[in-house]
Order: sequence, then C-alpha cells, then structure tokens
Amino acid sequence: MRRPRALVLPALPQAALALLGEVADLAEVSARPSLGFTDDQLADLIVETGATVLITDGDEVRGSVLSLPLDVVASMGAPTNVDLALAAERGIPVLHTEHRDADAVAELTLALLFAVSRNVVTADREVRRGRVYRGRVPPAQRHRGRRLSGRTIGIVGLGRVGKAVRWRCEGLGMHVIACDPYVEEATHSLRELLAEADVVSLHVTLTPETRGLFGDAEFAAMRQGAIYLNTARGALHDLSALVDALRSGRLGGAGLDHFEGEWLDPAHPLVRLSNVVLTPHLGEATGESRERHAETVVEHVARLLRGEPAVIPVAGPA
Repeated sequence: MRRPRALVLPALPQAALALLGEVADLAEVSARPSLGFTDDQLADLIVETGATVLITDGDEVRGSVLSLPLDVVASMGAPTNVDLALAAERGIPVLHTEHRDADAVAELTLALLFAVSRNVVTADREVRRGRVYRGRVPPAQRHRGRRLSGRTIGIVGLGRVGKAVRWRCEGLGMHVIACDPYVEEATHSLRELLAEADVVSLHVTLTPETRGLFGDAEFAAMRQGAIYLNTARGALHDLSALVDALRSGRLGGAGLDHFEGEWLDPAHPLVRLSNVVLTPHLGEATGESRERHAETVVEHVARLLRGEPAVIPVAGPA
C-alpha cells in the first residue's frame, strides 16, 4: 500500500515532523507567501506534490483544494480559512486544536494590563524619540499610572483562560470577581461586576449570544476611569462604543489583542488614542504554544491515517 504524502505548509517543530514522518512522506514548502497560499495556488501545489494530507495555517482551503482527493486537512489554528461546509460535503475531515493555551493568553492579558495602567508604550516611545522632558514636565508626573495591588478586576467568562487570569491577579494582590452564568463560583451578574470593577477583562467564547456583548450601555455602566481588556475576540464588543467611552474619559484605558477579521485600519480613531495598547492576536504566540499545538494536531493526523479515531475536533460547518 502506498504511503500517504503530507504537504506541510507552516514550519513545524522537529518532534512533530518526526511523528508525521512515521506515517507519511513529507513535502515541505520553502517559499510560502507571508499571508499564505490562495486556494488556486494551493491546489496547484497539492497536484504538483501528490499530497493527500494537508497541514495548513491560514492558507485558503476552498473549492479548488477541496475538489482534490485529500485524506485529511489539519489546521494549526482555528480553521477560519477552510470551507468547512464543503469539506463535510466531500467527506474530508478537518482537524484543529480546540483549546487555547490558557496560560499564554492569561500572561498576555496581564502584559496588556501593566502596559495600560503604567503607560508603558507611550513612555517607551518618548524615550526613543528623545522627548522624555518635553514641555519641561517630568515623566513621572506625565506618565503617572495606577497601582494594581488593592484594585478589583472583574473577569467576564470563568473558563480555562479566565481562571488562569484569576490566580495571577490574586498573586498581584488584586481583588477578583467574576461573571459567568455557567460557573457556580462566579457570583456576580454582569451589571454588578461592571459597577464594582476597576478592570474588566473579557474571556468568553464568541457565540450568537455573546457577539456585541459590550456596547454603549455596558461601557457606560463601568466605573469612571476603569480599564477594559479583551484578549478573547474582537466581535465581543462594539468598537465604536469603545472609542466613544475612551474619548469621553469614561474609560481610563484599554488593551486589545483582537479585532474583527484580525485587522484594524491604521486610520481607525482607536489608533490615535494614547491610552490604548493594541496587539495583533498574540495571545498564543509563544514557542511553547506552537509546539503543543503542532504535536497535538500531528498526533491525531497520524491516528486518522492509521485508521484510528481522532480525539481532537473534526470541524464541521458553522
């Protein structure tokens, strides 16, 4: 029986490649577009290499690719660029890792919190530009921040990431409250949490019910000068409402790791606000997260190729 051939598009750790090499011949790509292959480009590459197994990360996997005789498609991230409905129709399983790296996301949440509360980004920019004493105002006066110890942080969504944030904030001496209708130990309603918290951090899954969870009413209900953090999904809040709350001074600052489509127009008014820190979906951008995801995905590709059931999700249409 002919061994499967796997087309590996992202750079994978050697341990993951070795595991995959036990069940398939490998076809790696040396010159990959920075934003990934288009559907037609990828289809041509699959035909050229004779691959029946595809491991992707952000490449387009749609009609042209899915018309080919693939055994499995595996996505290193959320399979947002894969036409899941068409894959299901054509009987092609799509594997992806379900759980986020809770520790990595929690650490970035704290990084954003420190950066916002202590004006780290604007102060760094002034040092680099030689403008530390601009206007003859001492930097310690101009960038005076807020100590986190003794403050209250409200965690919206007490799942794996929310709990990872909770114990870290408790270690900083913060008082932690939480809102989550599905977790018994989360004792606050959203309205109660917003009225009490100095910092509000979102860690909920994006669903039809949570889309736009934070809008004008929610930002208006937050404490004067509170900090808003979102390392979950950009669609959880109304971005225009957030900008209004920041401009009016209702909110003291914000730290965001997500935007709808994971892209923010450089001309967006949010970019011009100095009390906002923005990162481009870096929550799980650690070497440890990458290695864990890669080894998990490859392990279950190997299971499928051996005729065993995969344990991680086989994605279906939304």
